[in-house]
Amino acid sequence: MSYFFYISTFFFLLLEGKLQAIPHFSDTVERSVCGNDSTASIADHVKLLIKDDTVLIDNGILQLIFTKPGGRLIGLQYNGIDNLLELHNPSDLNGGFWDLNWSEPNNSRISGQFDGLNATSFEVIVETNDQVELSFLRTWDISQKGRISPLNVDKRFVMLRGCSGFYSYAIYEHSKDMPAFNLFTTRIAFMLSIDKFHYMAMADNRQRFMPSPYDRLPGRGQPLAYKEAVKLVNPLEEEFKGEVDDKYLYSTENKDNHVHGWICQDPAVGFWQITPSNEFRTGGPFKQDLTSHVNPTTLAIFVTPHYAGKDLAVKLKEGEEWKKVFGPVFIYLNSAKTGAEAFSLWDDAKIQMNSQIKSWPYTFPASKDFLQSDKRGKVIGRLLVEDSYLSDANIVANGAYVGLATPGDVGSWQRECKGYQFWTRANEDGSFVIENVREGNYNLYASIPGFIGDYRHDSDINITGGDAIELGDLIYHSPRDGPTLWEIGIPDRSAAEFYIPDPNPLYVNKLYLNHSDRFRQYGLWERYAELYPDNDLIYTVGVNDYKKDWFFAQVTRKISEKSYNGTTWQIRFKLENVHRTDNYTLRLALASAHVAELEVRINGKEEESSLLSTGVIGGDNAIARHGIHGIYWLFNVSIPPIMLMKGQNTIFLAQVGGGSPFKGLMYDYIRLEGPPSQFV
Repeated sequence: MSYFFYISTFFFLLLEGKLQAIPHFSDTVERSVCGNDSTASIADHVKLLIKDDTVLIDNGILQLIFTKPGGRLIGLQYNGIDNLLELHNPSDLNGGFWDLNWSEPNNSRISGQFDGLNATSFEVIVETNDQVELSFLRTWDISQKGRISPLNVDKRFVMLRGCSGFYSYAIYEHSKDMPAFNLFTTRIAFMLSIDKFHYMAMADNRQRFMPSPYDRLPGRGQPLAYKEAVKLVNPLEEEFKGEVDDKYLYSTENKDNHVHGWICQDPAVGFWQITPSNEFRTGGPFKQDLTSHVNPTTLAIFVTPHYAGKDLAVKLKEGEEWKKVFGPVFIYLNSAKTGAEAFSLWDDAKIQMNSQIKSWPYTFPASKDFLQSDKRGKVIGRLLVEDSYLSDANIVANGAYVGLATPGDVGSWQRECKGYQFWTRANEDGSFVIENVREGNYNLYASIPGFIGDYRHDSDINITGGDAIELGDLIYHSPRDGPTLWEIGIPDRSAAEFYIPDPNPLYVNKLYLNHSDRFRQYGLWERYAELYPDNDLIYTVGVNDYKKDWFFAQVTRKISEKSYNGTTWQIRFKLENVHRTDNYTLRLALASAHVAELEVRINGKEEESSLLSTGVIGGDNAIARHGIHGIYWLFNVSIPPIMLMKGQNTIFLAQVGGGSPFKGLMYDYIRLEGPPSQFV
């Protein structure tokens, strides 16, 4: 449908008296109440108008127009703006929409096939003065095999009375009559008006005016080595000249991904995507993904291989029954009196975010598949750490991330993608409460800052509605065989504490200059060869400082324009004595690996000194995507004392994979432990 047709239809409805014009609220955000608050609003009741090929809903604050039966949002009027959405992108990525990326099981390429999830039937689920809920359903049958993903998808949209926004969620179902397939990515996306929205915000210290999408086109933008990155050589606005634009510069972790969006200054309007719960996202609290980026685009990502690799694809077998509810997410609109006050809309969006989080789980979704409070329970406990080499008494797991996820192996939650996950942080005394857990069977997992490895509770935990399961004190036995002889880094699943160089002045994003997230710059992998032009990194324990002398990523070395070799780092250390009765232990915690192959040797570069060969591991692509971690790995290497010498010793860390600037790994933490007998 054309933009002209939408505007014509809208004003025809105004003339017919079937649609109320939006009042220009000077402070909309203080006048609207959303979510579960039943005290809300004396605003007009929610109206519904169904035509041959469009559906319109209106609550007097905003109006939405959807295609029928497809279920694409093509109109969003608010605060005097006829349409906040962009409908003129050259691709089919216009308006607001759900989509996914998939492949048949014999195709391992993550790029897969695009599926726009165009619905084939439309139904009004709820129509009252206080709420309208619409369903746009796409059902699959065998005639569509190979053309669209084998899923039934029910896209839902909800508008509430007096609410300055709307909600969307979807139910995905794979039934016993469907073939196998891989689901790589699924999301809901909104393409906002290019002419209106220029300022993006996703955190107090991550917000800025953004380039135009036209700046990325040939003649204005120069493509860089990583395909999503473009250097702006002739932008429309001079202030962006020379900067790098890349959507991955604005990724964030699930645990921090609750609100982001855009601000229009004339009139002053904010468009915010709020995610009140991460229970339906994959990969756990540290999983990173896209938020908002140039177009202007705002996203809620539910499944994706970003910063993880193919492990995070939902792999469904032929006839495997699977159903999952994604969302609801909340799209919040707010406004201010003047353009000068527009930036305060971010602060209000955070207030609304907290309100939505407190309202979870929502009471209004009509689908029986969205479980409300009476079908949820909670788990209560306290987590302690046992490490006799640090303390005679158990240590409280202050700040631990504690969660419930599908039963699996230790640490399996970071690769889990079919079920739901529920996470919280432990208090100063190690106590935790995991609330609003859907009925089901789970393992309890934890990751504890300051300690390597992962915790998993021995027994499965079965949740039924109304449960409050008390686990009491739980003990994590931190991996340890002997006293610490030396250590490099901080065990926190990240390489952020290591040396992160200044960006090449040719590839700067100004937002991250003098910023705590120094790693969010393009091309930092190239700085390694500049810092170490002839020889690889050598780190001497007791002399060097890992904050200054340990490069954040062990990357390849550029030999020529298309040739990259692996690199070998050295850790040099002295032993006053070598205890000959027991083995020493080397702990290697990796924060990331991308098609990397790590070989560990000691006191010699020959194969006979090899202690570990990982084989090719990882596919999280965190180096290229400006991340500081991806999938976490822990290797425990036993060192026979015969391989050590009194005096000077050297550990060689060889990342032997080459051929690409993006292959490599990041270390989280390295520790050498003496034998237990040394502690006696």
